[in-house]
Amino acid sequence: MKKVMVWFRNDLRVKDHEALWRACQNGNEVYPVYVFDPRNFSTTSLGFARTGSFRGQFLLESVLELKISLVKLGGDLIVKQGLPEEVIPALAQQFDIDRVYCGKEVAYDEHQVALTLEAKLAQKKIVLDQFWQSGLYHEEDVPWPIKQVPDVFTNFRKESEKTVEIRAEFDTPEKVNFPGNIDTGDIPGLLDLGLSAERRSKKAVLPFKGGEKQAWKRVDEYFWKDDLLKKYKYTRNGLVGKDYSSKLSPWLAHGCISAKSIYHEIKRYEKERVKNVSTYWLFFELLWRDFFKFMSKKHGADIFLRRGITGDMPDMADDIEKFELWRKGETGEPFVDANMIELNTTGFMSNRGRQNVASYLIHDLKVNWTWGAMWYENRLIDYDPGSNWLNWAYIAGVGNDPQKGRKFNIENQSLQYDPKGEYVKLWLRHTVK
Repeated sequence: MKKVMVWFRNDLRVKDHEALWRACQNGNEVYPVYVFDPRNFSTTSLGFARTGSFRGQFLLESVLELKISLVKLGGDLIVKQGLPEEVIPALAQQFDIDRVYCGKEVAYDEHQVALTLEAKLAQKKIVLDQFWQSGLYHEEDVPWPIKQVPDVFTNFRKESEKTVEIRAEFDTPEKVNFPGNIDTGDIPGLLDLGLSAERRSKKAVLPFKGGEKQAWKRVDEYFWKDDLLKKYKYTRNGLVGKDYSSKLSPWLAHGCISAKSIYHEIKRYEKERVKNVSTYWLFFELLWRDFFKFMSKKHGADIFLRRGITGDMPDMADDIEKFELWRKGETGEPFVDANMIELNTTGFMSNRGRQNVASYLIHDLKVNWTWGAMWYENRLIDYDPGSNWLNWAYIAGVGNDPQKGRKFNIENQSLQYDPKGEYVKLWLRHTVK
């Protein structure tokens, strides 16, 4: 009898999950596992947690939804707290597992965990099979080896669009054969993870609840019910409300839905509704996400360093006073402060806002850009290592920007994207003149 363990990571779904699908095809018994790694909830050098309460809550909701989905398929989810490279081998030995399947993560820390786990499992003569399932493009399908992937997005996009065909989705398994009489453990609460609950502002663009069902609900709403995809390119820089962009990033970051699934839904929309520059542009944004995944794999730990992937040392200081004013939304620059207050009280901020407040911290306040990236990691419910750190490095001039950095004129940006001051008035507590 073949026993296969599926270790869920940032892929909290049952649809288009190659590791789960193959486990159900190849294993007589399938043991799904999720491990809450305490390192993800540790305190940064700046004194705040790596994972904030909003993202922590979204994660807990996503894990619960995954467990419910697996139970409906005849399976279940074993939930543990600890270091995956220690927990997984112990469970594998306990249940006499033959192979462990998981998604392949590209960010440096996650990759190191997988390498350590692979070595420990090998000592027990257990194979770790990793599947590339978090992006649009499969690593085997792009026209370059990882070390030769172009560092400029335009080059990556043009070449890949000509040569790469996006693979089909994997179906949801019909049945997950999970043995009975196993203590699956309890899903922890925020307090168990060292976090305290925060109340999300009622002004949030969406209530943002984790889980695969919620991800597909948002797709259905944005694509089909409200028919908003056809004008995405022209509304995506908006600031107020739920309709200006897809808002799918939190579910993508946790793997509640795959990039491939969204791509194939775009194709269905183009076939059934309309194909235009806006439908292409959502694919274009997914491609940026993929690009940063390939960059994460190519450059490893360098993406987290102040000198970034270029090796240049930007002119900025470790000024904690200026950083705290920025972090709290108390700089006195209304457009910056409004965006930071939205981030702090909801766990979300528009793409336009993210670029502006990052530019302000880097180029106006001259503060260490990695501090800003660390705060985003805490606050953003859609935090993704590659997209977050490489976007920051891009603006700081130590990333993938051929122009070596982007400084935004905050006043001009505010006039262009918030001409009537509606966004600033929505989020600032004091009266805006």
